[in-house]
Amino acid sequence: MWILSKIYVVGIGPGQYEQMTMRAADALRACDTIVGYTVYVELVKEHFADKEFLTTPMTKEAERCRLAFEEAKKGKNVAMICSGDAGVYGMSGLMLEIGAAYPEIEVEVIPGVTAATGGAAVLGAPLIHDFAVISLSDLLTPWEKIEKRLLLAAEADFVICLYNPSSKKRADYLKRACDLMLRHKAPETVCGIVSNIGRDGESCRVLTLLELRDTQTDMFTTVFIGNSQTKEIGGKMVTPRGYRNV
Repeated sequence: MWILSKIYVVGIGPGQYEQMTMRAADALRACDTIVGYTVYVELVKEHFADKEFLTTPMTKEAERCRLAFEEAKKGKNVAMICSGDAGVYGMSGLMLEIGAAYPEIEVEVIPGVTAATGGAAVLGAPLIHDFAVISLSDLLTPWEKIEKRLLLAAEADFVICLYNPSSKKRADYLKRACDLMLRHKAPETVCGIVSNIGRDGESCRVLTLLELRDTQTDMFTTVFIGNSQTKEIGGKMVTPRGYRNV
């Protein structure tokens, strides 16, 4: 099949240019047009100032994808950017779905550093053993399904990483999630929070699950809830894998 042009679906990482992968940066340099959510475009604009930038606001994801394909139909190489990793709550799935209607456009997915791994590095080593990543946003997923996932992951003693823990409309969702996990996890379970990962104002805190329950967070915070072996070592959150027992 004749390929008209190419779209890169690029995970730009936490936000800082220095935390973008070399492959992601090379893709952005190779493209003509960069498409993305307004906030993400602002994060990369100064480093790729010679590019054409097209943006859409939040909740306009499908329109953004179609915009990228329509630009590619003009013969341009296009980058669709996502924060973190394009395949973790990112745009790669929707791009490939919509791309079925544009068989002449090649799509290449380029990974990036997602909040789970970026935040884990700030906290220490919370994800050394099995873990689950769960978003508390019920915009696309019913709360009943989120609740079931939280309960089962807690019962299985996974380390749990929470994305989108709170917002103005969901101010009590983190508290509700903690109450669910307290059914299977001890109140003193070691937890951690990281805000503004890889951006100005980055901060972190190690605390217990009971303390986390009453902690205020926002959409720029990633939450880590340890398993039964997770411990605090020198102010860092550490989940052992058991190498010493081998």
